[in-house]
Amino acid sequence: MKISKVASIVRPSPTLSISTKAKKLIAKGEDIVNFSAGEPDFDTPDNIKQAAIEAINSDRTRYTDYEGIPELRKAVAKEVSAYTGIKYKADNVVISNGSKHAIKNALAALLDPGDEVVIPAPYWNSYIDIVNMLGAVPVVVQTRVQDSYKITGKLLEQNITEKTRAIIINTPNNPTGMVYTKQELEDIALLAEKYDFAIISDEIYKDLIYSNKLLHTSIASVSEDTAKRTVIVGGFSKSYAMTGWRVGYTVSDKKLTKAIANIQSNSTSNINTIAQYAALEALEGPKDQALEMLKHFEHRRDYIAQRISDIPMLSSLLPKGAFYIFVDVSKLIGKTVFDTPLKNSSDVAKILLEKYKVAVVPSDAFGIENYIRISFATSMRDVVEGANRIEKFIKENF
Repeated sequence: MKISKVASIVRPSPTLSISTKAKKLIAKGEDIVNFSAGEPDFDTPDNIKQAAIEAINSDRTRYTDYEGIPELRKAVAKEVSAYTGIKYKADNVVISNGSKHAIKNALAALLDPGDEVVIPAPYWNSYIDIVNMLGAVPVVVQTRVQDSYKITGKLLEQNITEKTRAIIINTPNNPTGMVYTKQELEDIALLAEKYDFAIISDEIYKDLIYSNKLLHTSIASVSEDTAKRTVIVGGFSKSYAMTGWRVGYTVSDKKLTKAIANIQSNSTSNINTIAQYAALEALEGPKDQALEMLKHFEHRRDYIAQRISDIPMLSSLLPKGAFYIFVDVSKLIGKTVFDTPLKNSSDVAKILLEKYKVAVVPSDAFGIENYIRISFATSMRDVVEGANRIEKFIKENF
């Protein structure tokens, strides 16, 4: 059968593919340290699980409004209003099947074929494929390490054309762990207003920041104009260890929210009813376990960052948020290991998995060369053991 052009250009998620391969090796009995998955190793907090059980026992198992149950939309609006200072209401919110679905909904509501979307690299790999699926054009802009892998106003303006319809900003960032400052976001917002394009603000890691002096700032909070042109994307997977529950959301101007809701009504209708009540408890219930997870992530971050800095030929910036560290392996490129020339980060990742049993994600998945991403959303035992194996790889071969 003939396959569509869209299907032929869309790639399987590289991060999920590597994670799946690692899990299969583990299932076969191999001792793999899996640094590939962006998935907390903690269980969903008990109060959230109990809320789902209560929803089932109360027969809350039927269709809901396709935008989501009013109580959850109201709770999301309240939370986002609290950190942005903008008075959002329930009718600014659509509950989706995870943040990936939320991003696709938002872009589908904004883009026509041929429209351009500016995507700073390194980027989360799905941004590119979602834009391609919609017949739009991803405009990848390479950022610099001296700018902490963040797009500057000057660099953004150089890549704006008459076809620019949107930019995707991700803070805290996957894969780098960098966090945009208020001034950096203001520079982007001014250009969005000047050239009249939308902003997709992916804030899925907003609760995972490792400094009391550094707070999450949403670009929507910059000005009234910016708020109207910004779609905030969030979810429950990372902060509450709810990856499998598949609950995300968009918060936007009412007109755009209506368009997003119409699109969802003809694709998935409402998301899982029971998961919505679980997410409601996540927002309204105690946060003790979520805060405890954050402490563990910070401890792991500090450990792996120090270990990487102590290993010759590797370097990284200290992640300010999320649960990834982006490691520069450029000094390894061009060397030969196990009779295999290391031409790129994929070769490095392959050797690490096959010879040292460590799964990492090569940076070509994120639109940049010569890095690997390490996720420390895994046990402290694996963080220590994985660091030991990476150090062994360097010391035995270079």
